[in-house]
Amino acid sequence: MKFGILKSKIETLLSESYSKKTFKQELSNFKKYVLENKNISKLYYLYDDLTSNKGINESIVETYINESITNYHKVVGKVSLNDLTTLKNWVGNIKTTNQYQHIDDLFSDNILTIESRINSKKLISESLKKKPTVQKEFAKIPISSMVSIANRTITDYLENLNESDKKELFSLLSQDDKTLIENFEPLKSSVISKLTSLKRDNTDYETGKQINETISKIESEKYDKLTYFKLKGLNENL
Repeated sequence: MKFGILKSKIETLLSESYSKKTFKQELSNFKKYVLENKNISKLYYLYDDLTSNKGINESIVETYINESITNYHKVVGKVSLNDLTTLKNWVGNIKTTNQYQHIDDLFSDNILTIESRINSKKLISESLKKKPTVQKEFAKIPISSMVSIANRTITDYLENLNESDKKELFSLLSQDDKTLIENFEPLKSSVISKLTSLKRDNTDYETGKQINETISKIESEKYDKLTYFKLKGLNENL
């Protein structure tokens, strides 16, 4: 089984777990089987990376793809059969199409799929050259509703994510903690600064009270990836 279909199954399982009220358990499995496995997490991030709009200059995009192919072959050989079997057992019953077939084709060594590899490389190249789009879904939401987002429980917040944001979350979950931890306090400061400005510009008492409560809550937040993701979304849309 190619890694693309495993990744597709994982994402489908996590997405379906929202409605089945099993997200917490499946997220724990995701952390155990993917994030905490050095080589599996590298593959997961690599597939995310090659399906993202990154605004890469045309002059280096081919080099970028070739380096990704090299990295794939370095990592995939280190993945143990036991790790793959565990992963398959976790998501084996999930029915879905392979959303990453073009990535699987790119990494294939099968001489019978040369045409597919060329087509996949072209498709991935076009995607990588596109500039990333910034989601502004909260732009028209009243301030009172916006600050309430910061006060939701993580579970409530995740259940209301759209598919694009879920994909972004899964990508973030596969990233190394070191950089995110370094950025966490500056991110908190940025959100608090923007909320303080909103409070100063708003004369409504109840909204001001909500903003104060939100600022206090954010000040006490400790780092984890889900909190980071929530604050990042709030910061981008305030």
